[in-house]
Amino acid sequence: MSKQLRSTSGTKYFYTETIECEGVSPIAFFEAGDRLYRGQRFFWQNREKTHTIVGIGHEIVIKAQGEDRITTVQNKWNRLKKLVVKERLDQAPLLFGGFSFDSKHSLSEEWRAFSGAFFVVPQFQLEIKNESIKLSINCLTERLDQSARFEELRKERDRLLHVAQVQERPLFEKAIVTEKTERNVPEYLAAVRAVKKEIMRGEVDKVVISRSIELDFEESTSSGAALYYALQEQPESYIFVLENGGSTFVGATPERLIRKEHGRIFSAGVAGSVRRGKDVGEDQRLGQALLADEKNLEEHDFVVSMIQKVIEPLCTELQISTQPKLLKIRDIQHLFTPISGTAKETEDMFAFVEALHPTPALGGTPRLKAVELIRELEQMDRGYYAAPVGFVDAEDNGEFAVGIRSALLRGGKALLYAGGGIVSESEPLAELEETNVKFRPMLRVLGGNRHEL
Repeated sequence: MSKQLRSTSGTKYFYTETIECEGVSPIAFFEAGDRLYRGQRFFWQNREKTHTIVGIGHEIVIKAQGEDRITTVQNKWNRLKKLVVKERLDQAPLLFGGFSFDSKHSLSEEWRAFSGAFFVVPQFQLEIKNESIKLSINCLTERLDQSARFEELRKERDRLLHVAQVQERPLFEKAIVTEKTERNVPEYLAAVRAVKKEIMRGEVDKVVISRSIELDFEESTSSGAALYYALQEQPESYIFVLENGGSTFVGATPERLIRKEHGRIFSAGVAGSVRRGKDVGEDQRLGQALLADEKNLEEHDFVVSMIQKVIEPLCTELQISTQPKLLKIRDIQHLFTPISGTAKETEDMFAFVEALHPTPALGGTPRLKAVELIRELEQMDRGYYAAPVGFVDAEDNGEFAVGIRSALLRGGKALLYAGGGIVSESEPLAELEETNVKFRPMLRVLGGNRHEL
């Protein structure tokens, strides 16, 4: 019996249909939607490159504001999941999007395209996992007889698939950066000094202070070009793109927030960093120094302890490595501690997202006081930077990463964000230099490496 929901406008049905296909490049499929669906696409690839998702078209959009935005999205998605009508072998429809960092911070004009929470169910959902390629149609409707609508969607699905498989792929060129502006450097240094005073007074243990730089391009840069170079330049990272209208949030982040699959959960503590070496010997020396560095180990321990504290009540059991190891990506080495466990049956993906965000790696500790100081001292709008971005499907499997090493694209401009944890041993100029290192991944992606920081 089909599942349905009675609303003021009628009975709703959430249909999904899946076909298997071969020879489809995910970026080619993303670009197949450029002409008709620009501003309505997303892309996701996990760090291991074992799971890739492309969404084209906005079949359903969920937005929310305020302090209960995570709960609002959770409740709306739970209602939608009950409407799903699919065959056993069809892929579960999924919801993709993100949250702003601070629910109490009014979004600036720069971030106006994205509300406090912005999630979509795509019309066309390409999913590549375990070497299997599946393409789904998702359709929410009030009509029980879907034959005419579905036939239209099938024709459009086949057209997109043909474009992706057959048409010559565009040649992506990195954008030409005409100007690079570092925003609010004196204010950033003052914020670091102010946080150190709060630490000395015993008000906080750690606060993450961030800053931004602005790139101006000779011509508007496309989501497809940013995606292409993110995949090329940062292969060890989660790669994501989220479009809405004329704005695109893009990132190449090393940091998982939470993954949930068949009741198992996987998280990670990632905090403490140093640059990569110019050769193998220097790289190893820098890595070993990081593993022994008191300031970075203290910062890392804050993160791991907090993750354990907030997710342990949501799990029946939890495993945490006793010592951090090194996570090496192209420009940076991080201290990394894997965490895994089994979720209680009553706890869904959004319960873990709400419990974890923001971790001390992106906010600080104690959490509430740290976020208050960020709100007061940073003097900028983080938007979706350092916030959860990812997906969950109708069977409550999914993954969220932390939106760092990221940028907001709007026409001929890009805003890049980077920050670092301020603890008692932090020095303002050293922290400034650390943010310079953290800008490098997205600078490479967007062509800004032509300009020295």
